Amino acid sequence: MIDLNLLRTFVAVHQAGSFTAAGQVLGLSQPTVTAQIRTLERRLGRELFERLPRGVAPSPYADELAARLAPPLDALTAAAGEGAGTGAARPGPVHLAGPAEVMAARVLPELAPLVEGGVRLRVTLGLTEPLLAELRAGRHDLVIASTRPRGRTLESVPLLDEEFVLVAAPAWARRIGAPGRVEAEGPAALEPVPLITYAEDLPIARRYWRYVFGQRLTRQAAVTVPDLRGVLAAVVAGAGFSVLPRYLCLSGLASGALVPLHVPEDAPLNTGFLVQRPGVPANPHVLLVRDHLLRAGRTW
Repeated sequence: MIDLNLLRTFVAVHQAGSFTAAGQVLGLSQPTVTAQIRTLERRLGRELFERLPRGVAPSPYADELAARLAPPLDALTAAAGEGAGTGAARPGPVHLAGPAEVMAARVLPELAPLVEGGVRLRVTLGLTEPLLAELRAGRHDLVIASTRPRGRTLESVPLLDEEFVLVAAPAWARRIGAPGRVEAEGPAALEPVPLITYAEDLPIARRYWRYVFGQRLTRQAAVTVPDLRGVLAAVVAGAGFSVLPRYLCLSGLASGALVPLHVPEDAPLNTGFLVQRPGVPANPHVLLVRDHLLRAGRTW
């Protein structure tokens, strides 16, 4: 039998990324955390972490072990805490991750009242697949994902629908006679306008072309920016056209800085999901953030 405290310490180090940070979470000294991890490694016969100049890096075996241990340990901690008195420790930070654009435009402004009420957030920005892998390994509490995760290791619920719009600055719309000309001629009317996109493979634009025009998009981008907010800024400045989520374009469309180049009857949508590991989180603020976001998502 392996001491449960060793497993708790292991999961804390895996989530925090260092012995020192894990010790702060657990209320243990750094030497104690180091000794416990060494004891666990000897009992398992495996090295769990590579010691780095700053922090530690988990081995593949440690990632797999953390994914198996974190949910039941979270549930056990939550069950043990139900009978705790009013002197319970302050909840730790909520580790929240997701795409930069939706976090900046939707999520963080929505969570401001919770922060004012004492909730602490640690936010990670990135692409869906790496963030989901880190969630499985216990490095995040909640992830906002652009696709539903496969398998049973994670739980997900729909959070928001992103409607995509084809937009440009007013000068380009006047120059090509949009939206009427695009509706009449299709994407050929857009040939004179430079294309501004998120990546070289044109993921959002390709989907719009296929869904709305029923065609394969073959042109190359004039500008690529790996942040949709940068794409938006370039389009507003008159660099060209793009396909963007409507929530990013709301103020530009309202002010006239952006003009829709095409208004299809059925615009393409992408559903975002709120994802967590199975089980009851030990940190009550995780549930607070999750429930707050799900309520807000009904109005987005």
